[in-house]
Amino acid sequence: MVFAFLGLWGRTASGQCENPITRFGPGEKVTYHAYYNWGFVWINAGEVTFAIDDSDWNGRKAWHIRSYGSSYKAYDLFFKVRDSLDVWVDPLSLKPFEFHRKTNEGSYTAHHHYLFDAEKQKVNASISKRGNAYRDTTFAWPECSFDLLSMVYHARNIDFSRYQEGDRIPITMIVDGEVHNLYIRYLGKESVKDRSGREFRCLKFSPLLVEGTIFEEGEKMFVWVTDDKNRIPIIVEAKILVGSVKAVFVDATGLKSPMEAEIKGN
Repeated sequence: MVFAFLGLWGRTASGQCENPITRFGPGEKVTYHAYYNWGFVWINAGEVTFAIDDSDWNGRKAWHIRSYGSSYKAYDLFFKVRDSLDVWVDPLSLKPFEFHRKTNEGSYTAHHHYLFDAEKQKVNASISKRGNAYRDTTFAWPECSFDLLSMVYHARNIDFSRYQEGDRIPITMIVDGEVHNLYIRYLGKESVKDRSGREFRCLKFSPLLVEGTIFEEGEKMFVWVTDDKNRIPIIVEAKILVGSVKAVFVDATGLKSPMEAEIKGN
């Protein structure tokens, strides 16, 4: 539920593929608290982690990028969440080799599995929802398109200095076994604080969402990422079908560069 929206994040889509990978690497781990808005109160409902590890995929050097979102036991009685995303990517281009998304949100369960065929530019997908039999399908894999999780990391390499406030940055992403042409709207710079009071200089943007089980379609999500070499998301906030959700930065280890966006007190 809550962590999936972190991934729904140049004037052309093809420009994305030219960005060198400089902002992150194996050993990085970032943790968030997930909040749900209950009336006028934000409830700390769970935790989300993102991590990168060295790995291999069918004998090829790879990065294993993973994310896990879990509600706290006290919140499970209201809405239990156990979600995971795993993708194995080429370390040089971030092009995915294989992707798994396992969703357990209340009574809803699903498993999305994609195998990416670079030679044929095809994606072989196998999808099961609500415990039903897997549906197998094959579809074209457009150049510079990514799954949900690899897009999160690929977007961290976007050079926002090329854009002005209000500009739309096209992205192409595979969601629910389909290719979607979406965009990120750049909204300028702001300073924000995490729950502990740490303040960060950030870049703000709003991604166009695909309608699903949780979110409505449209620009109803806002993301603040550090205005430094790391581009770590600090706050992600979105309207959902019932209420609002928010992910707030807690800690990061193994960063490739110092967290220079943090505003230190005098």
